[in-house]
Amino acid sequence: MAQYFTNQQNMNESIEPVVLDAADLRILDCLQTDAALSNQDLAHLAHISPATCLRRVKRLVDSGVIERRVALLSAEKLGAGLSAIVEITLDRQGAEHLLAFEAKVVAEAAVQQCYQVSPGPDFVLILQVADMAAYQALVMRLFTQDANVRNVKAFFSVRRGKFEPRIVLPSL
Repeated sequence: MAQYFTNQQNMNESIEPVVLDAADLRILDCLQTDAALSNQDLAHLAHISPATCLRRVKRLVDSGVIERRVALLSAEKLGAGLSAIVEITLDRQGAEHLLAFEAKVVAEAAVQQCYQVSPGPDFVLILQVADMAAYQALVMRLFTQDANVRNVKAFFSVRRGKFEPRIVLPSL
């Protein structure tokens, strides 16, 4: 049974339905577990031929269903052990102010995720930095010197119970 999904990166782009069948869903499920699988291994796990698998993966990438393939690294082992969830409220919420603030924060490497949200604060950011000194330097660069930032509320992780960037797919 084919599933229909929309491919919409932002509110300004048109919505294009993407038709996914059981083989596509098996491919996506396998790639969420291990994006480093060879095409041969992926085809075997998805129960399709390697040529078909290669063609389907290319279609999934071209349609934007697969945005990118990455390695998940250990922040603690690489010296970036402080995680922060930060709420930002701006004084002026006009489209140009929101876009300007977003452009500034997404350019910062320590900002892993940026969400414009409603209601409540204007943005929620997920940050990963080395330590409190690095966090304070980031706050000075991004928030304190920005006259449009009204309020910053930060939450620091003391323990991560779960981190799973997996999308729940329809049953296979």
